[in-house]
Amino acid sequence: MGDGKGASGEGVAARIRAASSKLSPAQRRIADAVLADPQLVAFGTVADVAKQAGASGASVVRLATRLGYEGFIGLQEAAQGELSDRLRPAASRIRDLPPGDVVARALATSTAAVEATLAGMDRSAFDHAVTLLADPGRRVVVIAGDAGAGIAGHAGDELHMLRSGVEVLSGTPVAVGQSIARLSPGDVVLALDLRRYDRWLLQAVTHAVGEGAELIALTDGPGSPLAKGARVLLVVEGEGIGPFDNYVGALALLAALVAGVAEALRDDATEDLDRVERTWQALGALTDG
Repeated sequence: MGDGKGASGEGVAARIRAASSKLSPAQRRIADAVLADPQLVAFGTVADVAKQAGASGASVVRLATRLGYEGFIGLQEAAQGELSDRLRPAASRIRDLPPGDVVARALATSTAAVEATLAGMDRSAFDHAVTLLADPGRRVVVIAGDAGAGIAGHAGDELHMLRSGVEVLSGTPVAVGQSIARLSPGDVVLALDLRRYDRWLLQAVTHAVGEGAELIALTDGPGSPLAKGARVLLVVEGEGIGPFDNYVGALALLAALVAGVAEALRDDATEDLDRVERTWQALGALTDG
């Protein structure tokens, strides 16, 4: 199995971005499918990819050739190599860090992660997620694996400032279980995790979905166990420059979701934020310097 990169050192996503302006509409659909679900091309067939993209098998092969691979098999080996590398633990990845300008690599990788996450996003799925999160009749719980807990918690706090009935889940499985048990059918679980996944989170989310909760999953593709049972799947690009995953794409996606909810709840949220601001001022809670 290869490492997913040819002589140019570019991965599949980088090659697609470089060739984007030259792709036919059918090839563009196939490229979008490959970016959204690398596991589809890594472990599927030409027919699987073609069906997912609504294109022909011949178009799949032509895309692979245009990207510089030796047919579909070359593209598939590259995708398998990249997935294999991402599944390696940090203790293994750190041994293969390339020399050079870390800041430049960080800029390129982070920019690519945000672009792949937002530009490749299913806009109808995003709109559906905003509708669910903005529905005042639904409680919302925000839950994330340990690596993404910080940014998910911040997004949850912002949602809580825009509307009532939002809770960020954290703590022991006992504490998380208490909150999950209070959900009613139709309430919303906003969950974030990338491979390798936190087992406790998957168990909590699976139970919530089984009890009728609507799941908005932010994860790395349809093959993720977090995507199972999701009402809305939003794919996050998490490739990092070092031994750890990069959550900058997830951060950008969460910010977009919060902004979407703010727009949907503009009138009511404005009144709520005004009250919060007045209370902060009365308490002297914040200072500008």
